[in-house]
Amino acid sequence: MGFKALMSTPEDNPPTPETPLGGTAASPAPPAPVSRAAWDGLPDQFARAYLGDRRSERRWRNFFRLSWLLLAMAIAYAVFATRAHTAPSGPHTALIEVRGEIAAGAEASAENLVPGIKSAFEDEGARAIVLRINSPGGSPVQAGIINDEIRRLKKLHNKKVYAVIEETCASGAYYIAVAADEIYADKASVVGSIGVLMDSFGATGLMEKLGVERRLLTAGENKGIGDPFSPLPPKQRAFIQAMLDQIHGQFIAVVKEGRGARLKETPEMFSGLFWNGEQALKLGLIDHFGNLDHVAREVVKAEEVIDYTPKENVAERLAKRFGASIGAGVVKALQGSVTLR
Repeated sequence: MGFKALMSTPEDNPPTPETPLGGTAASPAPPAPVSRAAWDGLPDQFARAYLGDRRSERRWRNFFRLSWLLLAMAIAYAVFATRAHTAPSGPHTALIEVRGEIAAGAEASAENLVPGIKSAFEDEGARAIVLRINSPGGSPVQAGIINDEIRRLKKLHNKKVYAVIEETCASGAYYIAVAADEIYADKASVVGSIGVLMDSFGATGLMEKLGVERRLLTAGENKGIGDPFSPLPPKQRAFIQAMLDQIHGQFIAVVKEGRGARLKETPEMFSGLFWNGEQALKLGLIDHFGNLDHVAREVVKAEEVIDYTPKENVAERLAKRFGASIGAGVVKALQGSVTLR
């Protein structure tokens, strides 16, 4: 590198438009002043932008309102459409489905089934009513209400009722079935279990091991009867057993009344045991082998089958599942419940 390059003079580096003679960068030029016309147009621009935002907000609000309206209409349609049965078109066999646990709030509850049973009896086109049953049993109260209503309506309308058993007709379900004039089943169907139980649990020994003290305060000597965290005194146990025996006696009386002389009673018949369809036929617990189509075609002589069973819609099912059913499950787990199964 030569000495001349290090000691260059201004003549060697002439000024450029961007670099003044002093050697420093020129300061930026001040912004051009906004014209009066531009200032006058700002309110119009602001107003247009504001109105555009309001229109967009209104469109979205209307969209959501319309969406909620359509949802409400869909729910209303589901409520009424699923509750209605197919319109009868002439002589037919009326079907009532008894499925699942028989309990308050369940699909197979008296509150749900009785309206459909009434509609079937009152319809002049219904030649007979068929109860198609697939249930392990449940509440003796619910089963008793359904049984009583079927017998009342039979006398009032002079129509036959047939029970058709699919896989299972046990305990409380059989309590309902004996209200029918005849009972049909498959050779492999499970039938019977004429007994009563009350299930709970006891955790007193576990609590003692964990050092947990149970503090149950009651007003009334037997108010805490059946509490799972307290011992069950012999007196209270005897009281509960007497109550179960009484309900069992009511169950037996209903079976005997419904089956009459067809019942071939044995020492184990009312012990809670259950049998397959072939054995049940020999014991007189059922009358014939057959399914729904066979009964409608060969017995009722009305091959067209119309379902009168009220159906739950999605909204009702969710409300029950996440509402009252949760509370009922907690009570059942803690206190026990009487069931026919």
